[in-house]
Amino acid sequence: MIRTVRIEEITKNVKEMCIEANHVLSSDMERIFLKAVDEETSPLGRQVLCQLKENLKIAGEDMIPICQDTGMAVIFVKIGQDVHIEGGNLTDAINQGVREGYGEGYLRKSVVEPVERVNTKDNTPAVIHYEIVDGDKIDITVAPKGFGSENMSRIFMLKPADGLEGIKDSILSAVKEAGPNACPPMVVGVGIGGTFEKCAQLAKQALTRDVEKRSRVPYVKELESEMLEKINKLGIGPGGLGGRITALVVNIETYPTHIAGLPVAVNICCHVNRHAHRVL
Repeated sequence: MIRTVRIEEITKNVKEMCIEANHVLSSDMERIFLKAVDEETSPLGRQVLCQLKENLKIAGEDMIPICQDTGMAVIFVKIGQDVHIEGGNLTDAINQGVREGYGEGYLRKSVVEPVERVNTKDNTPAVIHYEIVDGDKIDITVAPKGFGSENMSRIFMLKPADGLEGIKDSILSAVKEAGPNACPPMVVGVGIGGTFEKCAQLAKQALTRDVEKRSRVPYVKELESEMLEKINKLGIGPGGLGGRITALVVNIETYPTHIAGLPVAVNICCHVNRHAHRVL
């Protein structure tokens, strides 16, 4: 059976998710952040985390954006092959949702033409990733991405001989270079494999995975834990002012690659790691 979804429903939900993601911390992020507040041993680091905690509370209660950089809208859409979309163009509908969300939510419009720097004035176009899947549902994740952390992201085109140690060194190198610029404590998304662009998409998508769920691949799960431990020994700490908690979590996604390559992407996000998820 083919299920019909009206374009207006998609626009409405994207609009609401843009507002939600910029004002309210997701439940998984909230739990892991509060855990970090309890575990931070540095007095200054703990003070920074407590200030951030208060900021999050005010943002949620008063519907004020968590951060002044309300980001560029990155949207992952999984479309069931048994869905028929009716009433217009899907990409246009998603961009209309972003346009309405950033307008009605009084969110900062930060999208500009890349060279002449002319603002589009409505935070569109969004960066949209589509995937066709089984079923009759549309799965949407909206992840506004600020550029303090985005600018700290890196791609490494390693040689196969670099292996696991090369991957570990690349992740640590990216985090060290980011330092305080990514608004730590950070969430570290890593993509391993695929091609130049595929590993970058994996790293971005890794940031949207539930931060309380580890990879089901044994070596990846072990690598996530090891890298979190090593990152938290760097001493960068909350706000870059020193402390135990530099990263809240490391999420890693993998994909088969070519025999001649080992692409690795590190996409870093700040302590709020904004995202909203709905299934239509």
